[in-house]
Amino acid sequence: MLRDPQEITARLATFASELSYEDLPSAARAHVKNILLGTVACAFAGHASEETPQIAGLATALGSGADSSVIGGGRLSLAGATLLNGYLITAVTMCDVYRPTHTHVTPEVVPPALAVAERDGLTGRELLVALAAGLEVTARVGLGADYPAFRKRGWHGPGVFGTFGAAASTGRLLRLDAAGMARAFGIAGSQASGTFAAWQTPVIKFHQSRAALSGLMAAILASQDFIATQEFLTAKDGGLYSTYVDGVEPGRVVEDIGRRWELEQISLRLWPSGSPMQGINTALFDLVERHTIDSDAIRAVRIALSPTVYDMHGKLPHYNGKFEALISAHYTAAVILRDRELTMKQYEAGRISDPLLRREAEKIAFAADPALQGVQAIAEIEMKDGTVLSARCDHPRGSFENPLSSEELKTKFRTYAAPFRAESDIVQAIDMIERLEHQSSVKDLMGLLRSQA
Repeated sequence: MLRDPQEITARLATFASELSYEDLPSAARAHVKNILLGTVACAFAGHASEETPQIAGLATALGSGADSSVIGGGRLSLAGATLLNGYLITAVTMCDVYRPTHTHVTPEVVPPALAVAERDGLTGRELLVALAAGLEVTARVGLGADYPAFRKRGWHGPGVFGTFGAAASTGRLLRLDAAGMARAFGIAGSQASGTFAAWQTPVIKFHQSRAALSGLMAAILASQDFIATQEFLTAKDGGLYSTYVDGVEPGRVVEDIGRRWELEQISLRLWPSGSPMQGINTALFDLVERHTIDSDAIRAVRIALSPTVYDMHGKLPHYNGKFEALISAHYTAAVILRDRELTMKQYEAGRISDPLLRREAEKIAFAADPALQGVQAIAEIEMKDGTVLSARCDHPRGSFENPLSSEELKTKFRTYAAPFRAESDIVQAIDMIERLEHQSSVKDLMGLLRSQA
């Protein structure tokens, strides 16, 4: 336990600035590469989002230049590529989540690191270390924030915590020392924002891409010796832990740092749909993969959720358009039972508007069960012959306790990269990410991630 809370920012900044490849245990290195593979797949998929062209317009307007690649696109300025890649990663709600603070981490941390590493021709090993620093910082800043109290006030984790992780990943590549990294945190914290007033609108996803850009700007300003507080987290007047919440124990931020890796707790998603819905998806896929279920022979479907997930996703039987379908548990459950798969094909306009699917979605009975917590879910299917099939999910696929296999991640990557690159390029890109520390220049990887058109 720290005697002086003011040491926290300094300790975190020292960790981020001095982290080396050798400091990372093999499990942490492997998970960073898995996270990058899943993140790039999400960015390819993000081109299917309805509002992506609007964010692309904003990204293009941010400045001229072509320093950095857009995943599945062309080239934009450093700021433009950071903003657009950040949105692409989260656009179809298929990216990671750090469940202790319900925070999507990769849309903030990965884009500015990719942009700077590509621009400066840095090595894959340097990128891997920078990503590890940013992922760990985002998770640990959130740990000190007493998340239930933070959420009760309406704050949204990615827009607040993610700015620090983006500053850490970028600052590490810009070779900031500990003092410079602490200033970057001060600048990042001054831009930290985002609340759940944006829920059920695409703005909730914009929090992530805006945080990526904020972290980029913070690190660049800090690299130019811009003066900023080096004690933002614990400042008594306006600091994160005195303003966003009260009565926290910020010593948790640096407890066992460098020995216990919170980044290993970051969950990945196999399917597009809201992250709290992954328990529902897992339970239903467990059923349809174990049993031959004829959708027309189903009499009733009952799904129990935790009260929090029920309030967020279990009350949306009516949906209009892709974004609402992505966060509607009714739609997702109905399409899994009917199609036995869940990719972006299930979110095409014709599938969403299918009247039969709409009627089936409206008939699914969701209920809040106080005995369930977090993403836990229980799915029960009653067949017309009286047979009852049930499955319970405590840990969704992609979680720390139930991780995705290497083949599942590669399949996800291939599925969403296919419209943009030839199969030979996809195989090469996967190999480069799996052997990231051996790549002499990130430029080579980014060249494979741009659109071939």
